[in-house]
Amino acid sequence: MPLPDLRFPAEWEPQSAVLIAWPHAGTDWAARLAEVEITYVALVAAITRFQTVVIIVADATLQAHATARLDDAGVDVARVRFVIALYDDTWLRDTGPVSLVLSGTGHSAAARTDPVRRMSEPDRDESARADSRPAHPCAGNRCDGFPSPRPRGEGGRRPDQGLAFHLLDFRFTGWGGKFEAGTDDRLVERLVDQKLFLNSSRQPIDFALEGGAIETDGDGSLLTTWQCLHERHPDASRTELSDKLAAWLQQDRVLWLDHGALEGDDTDAHIDTLARFAAPDAIVFQACDDSADTHYADLSAMADEIAALRTKHGTPYRLFPLPWAKPILDGERRLAASYANFLIINGAVLMPAYGDPADIEAAAVLARAFPDREIVQVPCRPLIWQNGSLHCITMQLPTGLVSTET
Repeated sequence: MPLPDLRFPAEWEPQSAVLIAWPHAGTDWAARLAEVEITYVALVAAITRFQTVVIIVADATLQAHATARLDDAGVDVARVRFVIALYDDTWLRDTGPVSLVLSGTGHSAAARTDPVRRMSEPDRDESARADSRPAHPCAGNRCDGFPSPRPRGEGGRRPDQGLAFHLLDFRFTGWGGKFEAGTDDRLVERLVDQKLFLNSSRQPIDFALEGGAIETDGDGSLLTTWQCLHERHPDASRTELSDKLAAWLQQDRVLWLDHGALEGDDTDAHIDTLARFAAPDAIVFQACDDSADTHYADLSAMADEIAALRTKHGTPYRLFPLPWAKPILDGERRLAASYANFLIINGAVLMPAYGDPADIEAAAVLARAFPDREIVQVPCRPLIWQNGSLHCITMQLPTGLVSTET
């Protein structure tokens, strides 16, 4: 059962900042770095209209480069903070912290107000550092792969009563071992060491889970896909996975989708490419209305599954189907152009735009789903070349978790 003092907030709740990592020549973006930087500049420009953005950079040289690019574009750099840390990939949705907040406490009132100093460049000799994550509890013995849930703090302890935030640091395995992930699996630990986060504790969890695989309504309901979680943990039953997720993420129930996957997506059907909460009683989802498209049958089955879901109060969800973009190809490879991969920030929804006529219709659907927020299009065609989109490269940080002073 969820603990009464911690909760997993919905994305539409107040935020301190959005966390991103700037692409550089040492990342997989190297071959198309100039193109993807245009998207990052547009993203930062959009975020800073509404709130702070924290940009992770590999070193001071990259920080100076990113600052110059943002200055040239007229971005409000007063709302930009930089932190230096090592990273291989820029998919912060999957490598960043999953933030729980203390219930019944105003985030701003609970957080410290002192600014965090500029971060210094970290020690680059990673091989000399011992991995501080706890050993798997079944090391050397046969087991089902699950450590016991420890929702009460690092090492199984309850978070200090004075702390307003609890950061869950799940294992990042490169989406099930598809890519090397050792450096990025340590990212949250490095950011904690850099004292980026205020008034918080960190809990390392020896369980593979990416932030893009989970979606919460902030009221105890979690939405996810069986394909992704089963791929990560093939020996676990749905009941086992539900119990673990509910315990760690402080949820009352877990809603599973059995259908829905996009060509060009190497995450094994992350929920944030398919279906998203817009409110505790509303779901926005990626639809396909082209019966000749290879996605049609699976996404239609997913739409039926979503229509059959019920809120905690037993009522059907209000549904907002998103339009389907025409196929976007990189050579013969189809790319995953999903409009469900939007980002909710303070006062706005940032939606991925792909230069397709459906962009305008997608914006109209999101405007109906989020009537009190401005819909801002961000050009994301360069992102899908690397099999992700706008939501995938970002992680929102709840109000009070970081200082907004630069």
